[in-house]
Amino acid sequence: MSRAPGKQQVIQDSVRVISITSGKGGVGKTNITVNLAYLLTKMKKKTLILDADMGLANIDVILGLTPQYNLFHVLNGEKTMKEALIQGPGGIMILPSASGIQEMSDLSKGQKLTLLDELRTVSREMDFLLIDTAAGIAGNVMYFNMAADEIIVVASPEPTSLTDAYAIIKVLHQKHAKKYFRLLVNMVRDPREGREVYQRLNQATDRFLNLNIEYLGYILRDEKLPEAVKQQEAFTILYPNSPASKCLLTVAEKLCNEQPMGSDTGGISFFWERIIEKDCG
Repeated sequence: MSRAPGKQQVIQDSVRVISITSGKGGVGKTNITVNLAYLLTKMKKKTLILDADMGLANIDVILGLTPQYNLFHVLNGEKTMKEALIQGPGGIMILPSASGIQEMSDLSKGQKLTLLDELRTVSREMDFLLIDTAAGIAGNVMYFNMAADEIIVVASPEPTSLTDAYAIIKVLHQKHAKKYFRLLVNMVRDPREGREVYQRLNQATDRFLNLNIEYLGYILRDEKLPEAVKQQEAFTILYPNSPASKCLLTVAEKLCNEQPMGSDTGGISFFWERIIEKDCG
């Protein structure tokens, strides 16, 4: 059931805004984002990646790209977002972020407004906007997860990864009223291990948060992945028949073929305006 926030008319955006996040670093979140975007473009879906790991960006590094401009130039008003966008493999559009710039770690209200205006223009032309967040529960991570209609939490079988995945779900649910999470388990030995990781996490969220999460799937541990990273190329391009590539293809097909969940935020434009107004008030 749709919600009408006051008397303001809500216009749903056609773009699907999906954040790909994790409680712990080192679980392969950025690699998943890049390769998922590539597979979506192969399915004729216009896809934009927003590198939202402020200050420690690495999507351009993973793909061997050397952008002239990045999000820092956009937020400072030096360039428009269209001028900063670069094209990746398969026609992926990428908004690279800045690396090693301290002030990017906590966006100001003015920067958030600039980002809203720029994204509103660019995302109209897209089918998917994938937001690659930083790991953890810092302010910018929460901000970009709140802006997304759908949240994919990436975890690995390591106990610390599960603990941190639970932590980010807890914060987003209890403090920011997010109710819909999907779990993607990376680096598993077999399908059974992926399902077991999901069941452990879902039992914890069900018991302590009264919240059930959805199992999106698993990615098998694959020796080809480090090779692709060394070559600065997407592993789904170099090794399309590898176990990890086949797993991620299943995830991409699911996203393309499903009916997307209805947003209770009214789309990216309205929701970002709402949280910025709250921030500025």
